[in-house]
Amino acid sequence: MTALARWRQLQLKEQGKLRVDRRPHLASEELNVKKAEKWRYQVVREIARKVAQIQNAGLGEYKIRDLNDEINKLLREKSHWEDRVKELGGTDFKKTAPKMLDNEGKEVPGNRGYKYFGAAKDLPGVRELFEQEGVSQPKKHRGEMLKNIDADYYGYMDDDDGLLIPAEEKCEKEAIRKKIEEWKTTEKKDVEMDEVYVVPEMNSDDEDYVVGRATRPEIDVASKDHVFIAHVPVPSQKDIERALLDRKKQELLAKYVSDDLLKEEQESKDLLGK
Repeated sequence: MTALARWRQLQLKEQGKLRVDRRPHLASEELNVKKAEKWRYQVVREIARKVAQIQNAGLGEYKIRDLNDEINKLLREKSHWEDRVKELGGTDFKKTAPKMLDNEGKEVPGNRGYKYFGAAKDLPGVRELFEQEGVSQPKKHRGEMLKNIDADYYGYMDDDDGLLIPAEEKCEKEAIRKKIEEWKTTEKKDVEMDEVYVVPEMNSDDEDYVVGRATRPEIDVASKDHVFIAHVPVPSQKDIERALLDRKKQELLAKYVSDDLLKEEQESKDLLGK
């Protein structure tokens, strides 16, 4: 403020024409929402000015403590004005207010609502107040941990709630139904095949059997009795017995007859054409 402005202000004050608009001591005394917002902005400007001053660590311990106390007092006053603005139907500043951060971007430390700003955080006793020492918890012994273990821990009482068994039965029925439908679909496809080959029993003397051309009798595809597929000639029971008997004879001859006798027998068969 210039000297002329100060002289003019003093002159108006002496004449009683200067109206000094002071901030009310109590926020509840203000009835105008516009003026309440004005007083809040005034408090915010004072807080910003004092926070800038407290950044100077060369002010001394007592001056820094006084500034920090004044800032906390202004913060409480700002909170009162914000509540008053809300009561008068104005903006809810507390709802949209950001967190209070320091110059490093960290939240301002405090204890029970009392905040420390700038150089006040480095005062003797303040830094130690906010250093969180890790509390070492005593290690539990095996016996202490086993005290709280019961049958429920191992899952033996899961069926007692009355919810698991009905859910399992429902899922089991659904799975059985799906398997039955899948089996019916597969069975229907097998029956509806275009060609079904059936090889009947026949003797080895049958000419068609020898050349591998077994006859295919007509069968009713709709009937499910003795329906199977045979792509190669299947020997009969008599053929299998005959083959086993010949193999047994060969084993006995090889065991009890000499090689010379076998050669003579083979030569005799060749001469006779057998």
